[in-house]
Amino acid sequence: MPELLSQAAGGAPWTVVCLCAEWCGTCRDYRRAFAERARLRDDAAHIWLDIEDESDWLGDLDLETLPTLLVLRGAQPMFFGAVLPHMDVIDRTLRALRANGPTGDPVPAEFRDAVGRVIEELARA
Repeated sequence: MPELLSQAAGGAPWTVVCLCAEWCGTCRDYRRAFAERARLRDDAAHIWLDIEDESDWLGDLDLETLPTLLVLRGAQPMFFGAVLPHMDVIDRTLRALRANGPTGDPVPAEFRDAVGRVIEELARA
């Protein structure tokens, strides 16, 4: 089960899902910073999803670059992609999405099934 690190304040509709892997050194370092952001900010729910531990959620998802973020507004994907492992990237991404929405299709075609399964599983959790 993915790890819920924080809830959003006041039922805010934003969720940031970090897709990572325990074997990835960058992800292990990023996890501390991501958890710290979750502790300090209440602008979104923060979820840590290990792509190997939760492979049943993701199917044949083949991520080449980690960490990868999935940003949701409610059940609507707003962003999906690899990011630099810096907290200000999440801050800037959320600000831009709130102000302008996503640009184009936020989820590339090859990832739509996996993202759809993550959204369904989060709704059940």
